[in-house]
Amino acid sequence: MVTQNDLQEYTHRRKNPLTGEWVLVSPHRMKRPWNGKQDATSVKPRVNYDPGCYLCPGNTRASGEATPQYTKPFSFTNDFSSLLPKEEKAFEDEGLFTYKSENGICKVICFSPDHSLTLPEMEVSDIQLVVKLWQEEFLQLGNLPYINHVQIFENKGAIMGCSNPHPHCQVWAQENIPDVSTKKTKNQAEYFRKHNRTLLSAYIEKEQESRERILHENDAFIALIPFWAVWPYETMIIPKRPMSNITQMSETETHDFSGILKKLTITYDNLFQCSFPYSAGIHQAPTDGKNHAEWHWHMSFFPPLLRSSTVKKFMVGYEMFAEAQRDITAEMAAKKLKNLSKIHYLNDKE
Repeated sequence: MVTQNDLQEYTHRRKNPLTGEWVLVSPHRMKRPWNGKQDATSVKPRVNYDPGCYLCPGNTRASGEATPQYTKPFSFTNDFSSLLPKEEKAFEDEGLFTYKSENGICKVICFSPDHSLTLPEMEVSDIQLVVKLWQEEFLQLGNLPYINHVQIFENKGAIMGCSNPHPHCQVWAQENIPDVSTKKTKNQAEYFRKHNRTLLSAYIEKEQESRERILHENDAFIALIPFWAVWPYETMIIPKRPMSNITQMSETETHDFSGILKKLTITYDNLFQCSFPYSAGIHQAPTDGKNHAEWHWHMSFFPPLLRSSTVKKFMVGYEMFAEAQRDITAEMAAKKLKNLSKIHYLNDKE
């Protein structure tokens, strides 16, 4: 019989109950020698204001509009939106050639007027202002009659394709519900019908019993490496109280969410003592006007770094043609992150 300890030694697959997808885990490969790609570390000087940055206060964007002299988190419609609020509708279903129009709005949210201030270096009270702007944008965009899904996400670092280093995130609101949200709605609904509770409520209960993968916890939130993680140091932040979206948080809960956001991103930066890159996204219920009691919102972080600040995980070969695969187990990754200092490495004088 295979035990939990065996999972740290032998090849196995783990299932993500939210999406129904599997990941192949091969822990024995961590013992192999590494002669792969190495990149030179690039450390840029900190700049609080960049006259060439269109997200810094007072500078002109490519559209010709001036970014205002903002002093707190600031949002605007993306000058090069991937989604446009067009009125026309188009749909064709000709067997193998099917297409459908997609209408929506894309916005950019600057975290701070400071060009160099990332989330782990911000005060909790300032992160809370970002969270409250996320709530406002979700509510305003989600209430539009043709918007059925709102996605808030951050691409941090050039390695993740971020085109501007000024700390910011994006909000994409669209007419149709995308694939990942559709899968998560289906699987959470099935669990809710069977057990009359949210899937993630049951999941975090189990995680609190073992505590093996939990990184941070406060009164309202828990941050952990999910059992089914794909990326080497993938994490999730989950509210302990079931909520379908972030607008349902109380004032205290927004503070706790901001606090655990800061702690988790400090942990990331401390791992390889760099401004840790990732793609992070908040998964919430669709805004289609339906009652989504099954939904339990959560925030996922997908960081690419594996062995150092310059060696990243590539999704290639088997992962492109078959399914996700990882070598370091979720438990190995959690153990490494839990042993790190809780003080940001730039402020740790000890």
